[in-house]
Amino acid sequence: MLSITNLQVFYDHAVQAVRDVSIEVGEGRIVALLGSNGAGKSTVLKSICGVLYPEEGEITGGGITYYGHPLQQSAPHEIVRMGVVQVPEGRRLFDTLTVEENLLMGGYVRPAREAADSMARIFAMFPGIEAHRHRVSGYLSGGQQQMVAIGRALMGKPKLLLLDEPSLGLAPQIITEIFQTIRRLRDEHGLTVLLVEQNARLALSLADYGYIMERGRIVLDDTPRRLLANDDVKEFYLGVQDGGKRRSMREIKHYKRRKRWLS
Repeated sequence: MLSITNLQVFYDHAVQAVRDVSIEVGEGRIVALLGSNGAGKSTVLKSICGVLYPEEGEITGGGITYYGHPLQQSAPHEIVRMGVVQVPEGRRLFDTLTVEENLLMGGYVRPAREAADSMARIFAMFPGIEAHRHRVSGYLSGGQQQMVAIGRALMGKPKLLLLDEPSLGLAPQIITEIFQTIRRLRDEHGLTVLLVEQNARLALSLADYGYIMERGRIVLDDTPRRLLANDDVKEFYLGVQDGGKRRSMREIKHYKRRKRWLS
């Protein structure tokens, strides 16, 4: 479905944010892209959506294809019409618009009748926001805003949903509800998801496959079960060493595996 091959991205012709990244996202699967801040995860999503230009970012090598179509040759609105939709980090709602108006913005490429039906499905999926449909979205809680942001993306009936840090700043109960909804969308509607997360355990509990990025490169990829059992992942992303003792990143920053990962 989505294939990223040897992707290279520079910002302002000076800073290389992504180095030879290759990722495969199969139809009807949830693929997790994990890594710390600054690893290049969000840059990969922006590259897929064609929205690098506001930050003077540029794809300088490699390619991105969606059902065999090269996305570098398409404008952002054309990519959305193809069925690729992103939920950006931080929600990015139109704060002065109501919940209903935000949702309608997500369905602008659909006929009015389809948009109305889609909105009804979104409210059934996230009943916690239906009571606030006429409320200005800027006054909602963080969890409610994230539900609206995901709902807005789903209004366009995407085939591929790109989620950037959906758990950021949310209460555990809200995170559980959102991730359960994502799983249902895959299981019941065949939605394909590329999930960017820092919370490795949470993301891998949902994903069918996982990639780990460090300093703009993919350093490890495997099934969630194998990644969770990997000693490197335990040390760097779950904070657990042999014997189950937790360690801070500061304590393990000189850990010998780092040379193997990042050399």
